[in-house]
Amino acid sequence: MDHARVLAQVHDLVKDHIGRGRVADYIPALSRVDPGRFGLALATCDGEVHGVGDWRTPFSVQSVSKVFTLALVLARDGDTIWRRVGREPSGNPFNSLVQLEYENGIPRNPFVNAGALVVTDRLLTLTGDSSGELRSFLREASGNPAVDVDTEVAASEEAHSHRNAALAHFMAGYGNIDNPVQDLLHHYVRQCSLTMNCADLALAAGFLARHGLLADGSRLISRSEAKRINAVMLTCGTYDEAGEFAYRVGLPGKSGVGGGILAVIPGRCTLCVWSPGLDAKGNSVAGVAALDAFTSLTGWSVF
Repeated sequence: MDHARVLAQVHDLVKDHIGRGRVADYIPALSRVDPGRFGLALATCDGEVHGVGDWRTPFSVQSVSKVFTLALVLARDGDTIWRRVGREPSGNPFNSLVQLEYENGIPRNPFVNAGALVVTDRLLTLTGDSSGELRSFLREASGNPAVDVDTEVAASEEAHSHRNAALAHFMAGYGNIDNPVQDLLHHYVRQCSLTMNCADLALAAGFLARHGLLADGSRLISRSEAKRINAVMLTCGTYDEAGEFAYRVGLPGKSGVGGGILAVIPGRCTLCVWSPGLDAKGNSVAGVAALDAFTSLTGWSVF
């Protein structure tokens, strides 16, 4: 397949969607991002990279980081994390408190904020520096040593993290948080505030397309663990719009309110699309349209 030609076709097909939606204005530092930006990158399993549009422009990864945090915990600690977090779609907004009370402080899945806080808490216990561990991994896996925290975004998020603090304190009340909540929130915010471009993210996630293998052939996680991360991405990775995303796109995907969406085609490639305008559920309008167009043009999906 001529990857560059297909990406150019996708870009052309989604031009009317670019700029639609609203940027994540509840995080002040993200509210100033131009909603008219669009980038799309594809990384093959052997590391070949193609892109179109603003695919080399760094952006705030936000919840896309949760995929990598989960992988690092599984790599270090096996499947014990599943005792503390579920694998079911939530059906509620990503920062909802509702289900935690009914379910005794066990979050529905690792990609809603409550679940991601539990995963970060475990990585912090295992490493002593979860945000630093994640940054080091992403620098190496993407081949970009410039991957770093946007301190302005981090400060902006930390100053507006009352809901995440409430989630963490609530779970701590059930014994599902081990570290001091303030320390946990500091690392969680820094992880979400990492900046990467589409090529960086597509390359860094290559282990999910290679069934757990890193680019150098070493194993990060088992084939079964890679399968399970992809499965949870498919069912839970796009907030409470995962059913619609699976219907339209047919790939494991994880979105972030910075406008990025990471998608995996096991055995073939990884994709990352970025466009900051979000729909009502917090997913990139043009990003979902682009992945829909890509799978329609290529016939590449998990179905």
